[in-house]
Amino acid sequence: MNTLEENVTRGADQLQPQHHDESGLSPLVSVSIMTPPIPSVPNKVFDEPINPGEFPDDMHPPENFAMVCPYIYRSGMPKKRNYPFLKKLKLKSILTLILEEYPQQNQTFLSHNGIRLFQFGVAGNKEPFADIPEDVMCEALVTLMDRRNHPILIHCNKGKHRTGCLVGCLRKLQEWSNTSIFDEYRRYSAPKSRSMDQQFIELFDVRPVLHKIDYCHLPLWPTISDIAPFVKRHCIEQSRNNNGEDEADTSR
Repeated sequence: MNTLEENVTRGADQLQPQHHDESGLSPLVSVSIMTPPIPSVPNKVFDEPINPGEFPDDMHPPENFAMVCPYIYRSGMPKKRNYPFLKKLKLKSILTLILEEYPQQNQTFLSHNGIRLFQFGVAGNKEPFADIPEDVMCEALVTLMDRRNHPILIHCNKGKHRTGCLVGCLRKLQEWSNTSIFDEYRRYSAPKSRSMDQQFIELFDVRPVLHKIDYCHLPLWPTISDIAPFVKRHCIEQSRNNNGEDEADTSR
């Protein structure tokens, strides 16, 4: 074989696949793909720290702010920087649970914006001596259940414990389960949830509230509006029965 033939034969051998599948159907081919590196581009949205001063003035809600249900909101104590945000809510009322005199700065804001203040001061459930009076909580709930006061903001100092108790009792009126009520309470009171608060909510009797509600101005919530006629009739009948028992005791 001459030199030309040897080179052709050697080249053909080199083109043969070096690895074969045992089935003999197709050769095993190893492919490596190299891509050029992508240059790193800084992401302004995620890489740079957020400067609170860049937000519009009306985008600063109070601490622990949330909507409880239509036209009812909750939060901690509003501060001056929160005023533009609160204006957006077009509040008719604010219900506070603090014992102290309401801050003069906040009173001025309410006066200038035609917002009514309801103050039901409670000390909170702190062992071993302080607890929330049920009659005060009842009056606060009656205020919440009157849609003429809506939109309304509920708050204490931090929007956690006292506000959580009031919202929890409101949820009982809305027929929430205790599991759902406590889950919501702990979500806002963490990391310092109080077992006494949850016990207060569990044991709270909603019947005195149902007796005092103005049924002509109930909020338009399905769980409330649907049962209102039956609850009202039940309350009237129960009052008559109680009056009858009292008269019977007196005659004896």
